[in-house]
Amino acid sequence: MAKAGSILIEKTSSISHRLDEAQADALAAGQHDNPFSILGAHAAQGGTVFRVFRPGAERASVIDREGEVVAELSPQGEAGLFTGAIAGPLQVYQFRFAHGPITWEEEDPYRFGSLLSDLDAYLMAEGRHYRLYEKLGAHPGEIDGVQGTSFAVWAPSARRVSVVGNFNSWDGRRHVMRRRHETGVFEIFIPGIGRGETYKYEIIGPQGEMLPLKADPMGFLQETAPSTASVVSGLVEHDWQDQAFRAKDRDWQARDKPVSIYEVHPGSWRRGDGNAILDYDGLAAELVPYVQEMGFTHVEFMPVSEHPFYGSWGYQPIGLYAPTSRYGSPEGFARLVDALHAAGIGVLLDWVPGHFPSDVHGLGQFDGTALYEHADPRKGFHKDWNTLIYNYGRVEVKNFLVANGLYWLDRFHIDGLRVDAVASMLYLDYSRNYGEWEPNIHGGRENLEAIAFLQETNERVGEYYPAASTQAEESTAFPDVSRPTYAGGLGFHFKWNMGWMHDTLDFMEKDPIHRRYHMHQMTFGMVYAYSENFILPLSHDEVVYGKGSLLNKMPGDHWQKFANLRAYFGFMWAHPGKKLLFMGGEFGQSAEWNHDQSLDWHLLQHHEHAGVQQLVKDLNALYRQVPALYELDCDPAGFEWVDTTDTDNSILSFIRKDKNGGPVLVVCNFTPNVHYNYQVGVPRGGFWNERMNTDAHMYGGSNAGNSGGRRAEEVSANGRPFSLSLTIPPLSTVILVPES
Repeated sequence: MAKAGSILIEKTSSISHRLDEAQADALAAGQHDNPFSILGAHAAQGGTVFRVFRPGAERASVIDREGEVVAELSPQGEAGLFTGAIAGPLQVYQFRFAHGPITWEEEDPYRFGSLLSDLDAYLMAEGRHYRLYEKLGAHPGEIDGVQGTSFAVWAPSARRVSVVGNFNSWDGRRHVMRRRHETGVFEIFIPGIGRGETYKYEIIGPQGEMLPLKADPMGFLQETAPSTASVVSGLVEHDWQDQAFRAKDRDWQARDKPVSIYEVHPGSWRRGDGNAILDYDGLAAELVPYVQEMGFTHVEFMPVSEHPFYGSWGYQPIGLYAPTSRYGSPEGFARLVDALHAAGIGVLLDWVPGHFPSDVHGLGQFDGTALYEHADPRKGFHKDWNTLIYNYGRVEVKNFLVANGLYWLDRFHIDGLRVDAVASMLYLDYSRNYGEWEPNIHGGRENLEAIAFLQETNERVGEYYPAASTQAEESTAFPDVSRPTYAGGLGFHFKWNMGWMHDTLDFMEKDPIHRRYHMHQMTFGMVYAYSENFILPLSHDEVVYGKGSLLNKMPGDHWQKFANLRAYFGFMWAHPGKKLLFMGGEFGQSAEWNHDQSLDWHLLQHHEHAGVQQLVKDLNALYRQVPALYELDCDPAGFEWVDTTDTDNSILSFIRKDKNGGPVLVVCNFTPNVHYNYQVGVPRGGFWNERMNTDAHMYGGSNAGNSGGRRAEEVSANGRPFSLSLTIPPLSTVILVPES
């Protein structure tokens, strides 16, 4: 007899413990779909039955917590199945195995109970488990005093799901998971597995087919590409120091606050020696002080979710919950966000819930069916990008995506989400020919399920993170993108103004001699400026694929290119709408953006490039100092044209106003001609300070201007009682602010 705690256990052979051959064969073949029903310890009449499947072992026994052998198990077949029984109960035990002279001990994963609570199961079935990431995925931890990792994955149509990795020789027979029928989730706690272990899921599909090994859809870390396994990491652990930053009145969705966004691709902003990519900590050391010095209010990171193809820039993600390991660990990304917050800089994340690539280790045909994607290719396949489209009508898929957006706000303290390619989600006929799409239930072209998903995402962000903002990259005239859902809108706080970007860039590319015929391209944006809450974007999309850099879009000789760019930036910063500028534009990067190398920082040794950089720095400072330039960005009371009729000289003038009516005058000259004694009407007298002149010598200009300002004369012009007699520099924007 052997003693286990206070229980005397008698070894017995009278209890039936051998499996029937069909189940034994199914285990050996990796086809058994419910191993928890037969493996581990099971009460039997008169005692306890033990069964363990351990390929590679020649002998097996059961030991108690003191290491005493309580039962020698007998092999059944040659595949590694061992069975035995004892008289009486035994809840805490281990298995001891031997192969030749080598012995080792293992905890039994089949002695641990279910991981999901009834509430978890209910919320998952409802599609309302907004902290889904706390339950699915791989979570290192302790159960009953045993260290290990809990794994859970949704695969409702699978016949069998196993966790495989180096820890079990990638043998899918070893750690077959428990099926939770009410949710379609498979789960298991594997003792002895900790952080850093690589793993995938081995799945047998509904027809008995073995699928390609799958990465964890809820994995928090993946191997560095081109390797594709998930890595046990658990939820990010970081000692956040941004409490003061988050406690301040920082309402990132407020329309009356200055918003100047610096868009960054982490892998090519700056590189180290030998073109080495900076990790998250390297970025924190260099990017944070730079953005702070330049005066941007936010950094927007292009997608950091794990993506197999680096050339997709993150827009074809496969690990939505995993910050890409190309730049380090999730904790490293958290430190980067924390460092930006310490500098008073908000962090926006480019988020891609619109599509995903078809790489075999990803979400496509995840359990042998169209699980995450829409089964109908008319709804489930993007022709343009050769990617799959989520099935937004399936509650579990919608839950997976909504929870992902919340995950970044929760675990990484992100301040807002910029949602990519919204137009492609809104329309069933997006980039499709006749016959390639199916109308909705009302006969229309709108994707009602995607609309409901976007609305729910924005509602949940507002519910759980009321200070966070969401922004839509939406290029059509879909109504009310940035209006609340209770008013019938999509619920975004801001929308990218793609029309303004295309019109104004097209104008700036024209030779100044022809601009007189196209001035409407610079003014048309005001026709619809208040239909949405707009961000004016000059994004990465405008400096790739042969489009050239912003600088090289500008016409004219070397000097005129820089002058045009400076004038354009002045116009943009003065125009109603929040601002976004892609990295490199702020110093006049000459070459088109190349994601495989650093920006051309060496250009700053040249005065004209350094001048553009200084201009952007000063524009950001002025923008934040003068409320008229931002307070009424989304209110028509904050803007009035002074003169749009001087097309012969390609000069525009307008006034911005703050909440108290305080005016700012903006005059833009889009030709290389200087104009002296140019009369511009203003609403009040007194001295008007010239707060910005993009033609100043310090920016690389000709230094024509108004010697710091002009006094308004009581001479009416442009329908106003006072006027300024100005010198209008060539290819310039001039901003004047009256003295208090």
